[in-house]
Amino acid sequence: MDRRQFNGISISALGVFASLATLQAQAITMADLSNADASKGLKTALEKGALSAIAILGAQDGFLGNEKVRIPLPGYLNDAAGLLRTLGQGARVDELLTAMNRGAEAAVPMAKDMLVGAVKTMTLTDAKGILAGGETAVSTFFEQKTRPQLGVKFLPIVSKATEKVGLVDKYNQLAGKAADIGLMKKEDANIQQYVTSKALDGLFFMIAEEEKKIRQNPVSYGSAILAKVFGALQ
Repeated sequence: MDRRQFNGISISALGVFASLATLQAQAITMADLSNADASKGLKTALEKGALSAIAILGAQDGFLGNEKVRIPLPGYLNDAAGLLRTLGQGARVDELLTAMNRGAEAAVPMAKDMLVGAVKTMTLTDAKGILAGGETAVSTFFEQKTRPQLGVKFLPIVSKATEKVGLVDKYNQLAGKAADIGLMKKEDANIQQYVTSKALDGLFFMIAEEEKKIRQNPVSYGSAILAKVFGALQ
């Protein structure tokens, strides 16, 4: 991905997450969260934030071109990549790496409906926890509400992308044996499950990263309702 394009997307994401930025501006109290406008504003901000993270990671090279979330070969296979290259398997290694990350990029957009649904079911207790929580409270909220279900949705898409690569079956056979004797984690022994888990890690990581940037560098953004909702909690 062109660096200017990626930076443009990141700036756009910061703009969306600027709903979180007024944590040091004019305050509202926890009691104000019972106000319908305040509740609606918070939900709007969370929904936009989730969609922004999906837009970044679901684009071409959203994973492969971003070293913070790029998915490496798992376990001992990653350690053996250099040897495989010397044995003339470099192209296969690169093909597998690309397929893994492309699978994650294809799967992430499937999170849209579930993340939006989590926002719609947000309770007053959830809202208070987000506003008074740490710098990654939004990411934590989404992960707690959706991770297991998203794993089920992601797996078939990841499987379709990775099974195109002939090395996958060989990897799964070798990794299964390695897991049986304790050389690697069982959850890493199936490459489709491994990529699915890493895709979810990347999604929640990106939400958390953008949230932290805004909380650390607050600016005013969005509607009056959003500014009110994310006012400083003194």
